[in-house]
Amino acid sequence: MTAHLMNRNRSSRLGTRRPAPPALVLVGHGSRDPRALSTVRTLMERIRELRPGLPVHLGHIELNEPLLPDTLAALGTGDAVLVPLLLSRGHHVKRDIPEAAAASSAHTRIAGPLGPHPLLVETLYERLVEAGWRTPDAAERRTSAVVLAAAGSRDPDAAVDTRRTAGLLADRLGVPVVPAYASASAPTVADAVRALAARGRPRVAVASYFTAPGRFATECAAAAPGLASPPLGAHPAMAHLTLHRYDEALTNTLAATA
Repeated sequence: MTAHLMNRNRSSRLGTRRPAPPALVLVGHGSRDPRALSTVRTLMERIRELRPGLPVHLGHIELNEPLLPDTLAALGTGDAVLVPLLLSRGHHVKRDIPEAAAASSAHTRIAGPLGPHPLLVETLYERLVEAGWRTPDAAERRTSAVVLAAAGSRDPDAAVDTRRTAGLLADRLGVPVVPAYASASAPTVADAVRALAARGRPRVAVASYFTAPGRFATECAAAAPGLASPPLGAHPAMAHLTLHRYDEALTNTLAATA
């Protein structure tokens, strides 16, 4: 009789146990710079600290292991939400990630890219302050500006997203913010700096709009006439934003099936 009650109680507890949440798969671009992988791994740890019990995995589009198809294969037929560690829409978000998801056996949802979002703007601001940016007075504001250095893409939606972030950052800083790109788009950082100087704004800082260190971020910083901020990296706001995109994808899926 006692054994029967124990089994019934155990079954009751098991019956009320919450199902495991879908895994969060961080989708990084990948880089030959070893600092990039170290940065993403630090971000993973911060996410795990914020959401204990949430399985967090990493998959790269290229250049680093594990590659995204291998990460998805390891999940089998499990549930997962793929969160791109990318800052705008573009080929990777629209084609590469969905194709990898479709080819896997896992039950996947794909979140939107991290940007644009106010948390990114706040991170950009804090990285600039760390690098030495100070709020200009009225006279300095007339001669100051910021170049928002991004990777660049041939997809016009990527430029729309970057311009949106530049506008939000301009509102935060109180000075003009001009997008510039490391590849595939114009202007370059050097061209943007020269154009601003020609408009009477020689006091130019470069805000690094990259998730992690790498060749593009290094080249853009080198083109700065003075102050250049580090990449967004594993800033705490990045961990919160990643979880926001994860939750958003789950909420949107529930709404679509309701």
